[in-house]
Amino acid sequence: MNPSAPGSPRILLTVEVEDYFHVGRFEQLIQRDQWYRFEGRLERNTRKTLDLLESFRIKATFFVLGWVGDNLPELVREIARRGHEVASMGYGHRTIEQKQLDRGEFREDVVRSREALERACGRRVLGNRVPHYLGPTDLWALDVLADAGYVYDSSLRPILRSLAREPWRRVVHQHGSTERPLWEFPLSSWGLLGWSIPIAGAGYFRHFPHAAMKLAVKRWHPRYRAPFVMYFRVWELDPEQPRIEAVSRLAKLRHYRNLDKMERVLRDYFQDYQVGGIADYLGLDPGSVAAVVPAAPAPQPAPARQAAESGAGLPRPRVSIVVPCYNESATLGYLANTLKSVEAELEAQYDLRFIFVDDASGDDTWDSLSRLFGGNRRCRLIRHDRNRGVAAAILTGIRAADTEIVCSIDCDCTYDPHELRRMIPLLTPGVDLVTASPYHPQGLVRNVPGWRLSLSRGASFLYRRVLRQKLATYTSCFRVYRKSAVEPLHLAEGGFLGVAEMLGKLDLRGGRVVEHPATLEVRIFGQSKMKVLRATLGHLRLLARLLALRLAARGASAEAAPERGSTASP
Repeated sequence: MNPSAPGSPRILLTVEVEDYFHVGRFEQLIQRDQWYRFEGRLERNTRKTLDLLESFRIKATFFVLGWVGDNLPELVREIARRGHEVASMGYGHRTIEQKQLDRGEFREDVVRSREALERACGRRVLGNRVPHYLGPTDLWALDVLADAGYVYDSSLRPILRSLAREPWRRVVHQHGSTERPLWEFPLSSWGLLGWSIPIAGAGYFRHFPHAAMKLAVKRWHPRYRAPFVMYFRVWELDPEQPRIEAVSRLAKLRHYRNLDKMERVLRDYFQDYQVGGIADYLGLDPGSVAAVVPAAPAPQPAPARQAAESGAGLPRPRVSIVVPCYNESATLGYLANTLKSVEAELEAQYDLRFIFVDDASGDDTWDSLSRLFGGNRRCRLIRHDRNRGVAAAILTGIRAADTEIVCSIDCDCTYDPHELRRMIPLLTPGVDLVTASPYHPQGLVRNVPGWRLSLSRGASFLYRRVLRQKLATYTSCFRVYRKSAVEPLHLAEGGFLGVAEMLGKLDLRGGRVVEHPATLEVRIFGQSKMKVLRATLGHLRLLARLLALRLAARGASAEAAPERGSTASP
């Protein structure tokens, strides 16, 4: 290896291959087992990046998640086929920074990622980058990488005074605390009075004036006499990506601001500098590993599929799933991917059909529903001629169903529809409604705004005082209904209040309700349609009406009792 050879690149370009929903600032909101639900834009954005680099004849280092190697192997192969280096960014975007991985788990993660990527592209993986970068207390990770056989790492991000006591770590160096040396390529920063000011790319290029950043890069080489390590993520070339609303304003600012600026900035650097990748800079050829990488284990049949195979020919109960939709065009792709998984999981037990009710949306919800579900024989689309509210849309779907078992789910999937697998069996003889209950002792609430929790919990407290059945939750839209019990109900409220009214009137008629503990999450896309003050006053009005109905029924029963007990005199 001769990294100081004449003609070495002045900029080492590193590209992080992750999708918009993989990023760290969203990880408290988005669970890794939910990644499949999102509209994948990784392939188009990576190919856009490859085309951009090809137009400048640039070869770069692509840090790729091992998860991508297993799920999109053709994409990883294309990166390698176009002459770029494939390096690891861990398997599933887990990090040691927030104690998600201990030392042993970190080693397993980086080895698993390397194997997945080598299996996908047939080339040796020499380098690694930790998704959330490393600080001075995380240097043990470099020892693990060296012991695991990696040649270099690019995870140090000098920022503020994090490496003030070891300024030599701010530029390319060898980490020599183990028997196997490891090259470290920190993201470049500008030193000022002992402070490290990040200038390496990505969000810094998008948020700060281009002229100032480019001047700092220009002055880097005479000052440090080392290659400038630059980076960006492929999603930063995608200003049209879906917007995730359920995060702080700061997180949205950091993620979405000036996405349309990134390509223009990169082009300016590419035409002015000699740019290359890390392996080429070190004089390394990754070489082929096709003969030594173990093949991925053959996929096993899913439990649902196994059950279907073992129970072939048995009649399955017919179940309808009603999805009320109002101005949900931003959510429908996420919904479609989720329902595809739900259908695959439940098809062994139930004959499913779906009813989508567009409640006179003002956006392109109807067109999106038609595009996503219109050609599916199991799907029926209904459109209200005017906006009538979520409860009215649910009732429309229930009355349109040709099955006795009817489920309703939230279009935004704030409750996981897969829970229907556990909820439907609870609709036993004598039960008229099964409702999801996040406030059940075994339920869970995740990332939901405090105002919504306060309103919903307060409403449930009051409904317990009015209705016969003492439930933990009365306001959930995620339910399983017995159609014959619910269809005759006449609701005065068509919106969110109608959801509680439906349960309340069923309760007053003597219907039996069963709760199922569930997890309620904040909606990912779009805005909630609920208005706090209006909902609060509405619940109070509905409670008064239900109380009046219960008292009237109790009075009628008291009057009828003497009549039933009396006898005529001879």
